[in-house]
Amino acid sequence: MTKLFVIKIGGNIIDDEKKLSSFLRSFAAIDEKKILVHGGGKLATKLAEKMGIEQKLVEGRRITDAETLKIVTMVYAGYVNKNIVAQLQSFNCNAIGLSGVDGDIILAHKRKHPVIDYGFVGDVDSVNAPLLKNLLTQNLSLVFAPITHDQSGQLLNTNADTIAQEIAKAMSGEYEVKLIYSFEKSGVLMDVNDETSVIQKLNWEEYQNLKNPPGSSLGDGGKIFAGMIPKLDNAFAALKSGVNKVIIGKAEELEKLMKGTAGTTINNE
Repeated sequence: MTKLFVIKIGGNIIDDEKKLSSFLRSFAAIDEKKILVHGGGKLATKLAEKMGIEQKLVEGRRITDAETLKIVTMVYAGYVNKNIVAQLQSFNCNAIGLSGVDGDIILAHKRKHPVIDYGFVGDVDSVNAPLLKNLLTQNLSLVFAPITHDQSGQLLNTNADTIAQEIAKAMSGEYEVKLIYSFEKSGVLMDVNDETSVIQKLNWEEYQNLKNPPGSSLGDGGKIFAGMIPKLDNAFAALKSGVNKVIIGKAEELEKLMKGTAGTTINNE
């Protein structure tokens, strides 16, 4: 089965011009089929602040009101996406920039929550895998901005980690998929302030134990950084849906992450 790498690049790397350029050079050098999913970094937040639009985050996820939706669409699907594509072209990697709206690739619905109103935040319903396969067979590298739609004209801001997971799941029937979350940290850390405390392998039981607060009946952990929890939830969901492997680690070590010799490897064992 043909290999496919679905790689998500973290916002802090997007904010660092030199690190982003180095990462994209490594991404361009990948010989196998590849899809890159990105967020927007701090640019959207900075722009919102300049315009006096308050930004709210709940459990690491942005609350998206109508004005914020305009900003994230402009930044994510506009400047950030095309800047990445332009750099990849300079490294002889023929890339195409997309969002979930284009080609009806990612359908979503406005998130429903019993307590929190996330605004125009989308949860994914389906991924157009045949179209993605068609584009990949033309030797294009795909670069995704995390904007989706509901097929009724409504744009939706969708978590980039989730998009990477959903694309990986959708393509696992056609390819041997490795999902890589690359960002500024060396992997899942036992101590968020200690880069050497990487948990090299993590299974579901260990994750539950580390995630739950100290003294709870479910574990004695509370050690995993809260911002990492949505990423790990996505990782285990991907594995359960046929993705071959999930690796989380430092963007600068992309080649090692691809080989599984760096970062944290998430497994079902």
